[in-house]
Amino acid sequence: MFLQASTSGISSMLPFLAMIVVIYFFMIRPQMAKQKKEKKFQAEIKKGTRVITSSGIHGKIVEVNENDNTITIETGAGKIKFEKVAISMELTNKLNAPAVVKK
Repeated sequence: MFLQASTSGISSMLPFLAMIVVIYFFMIRPQMAKQKKEKKFQAEIKKGTRVITSSGIHGKIVEVNENDNTITIETGAGKIKFEKVAISMELTNKLNAPAVVKK
């Protein structure tokens, strides 16, 4: 009698556990990997790199201040100071990449 009650309890929790596993592998784990990649990118930012900020401003890094985690970007409008976390992506590699030809 006790054995039947415990197996029915486990089998009723199985879909819930499967859902947690799916959420972990399709949502949580990729987000953690993305955050790790962004932190690494922000730590490796150096002078002369062409970047895009999270607000969409394109520019070239002219100064990196490690003391207060800020950078100065030169844009068409002049020099602007940003936090490092505001840098979204690097353009230098994308500009130098060969063009892909579609057939």
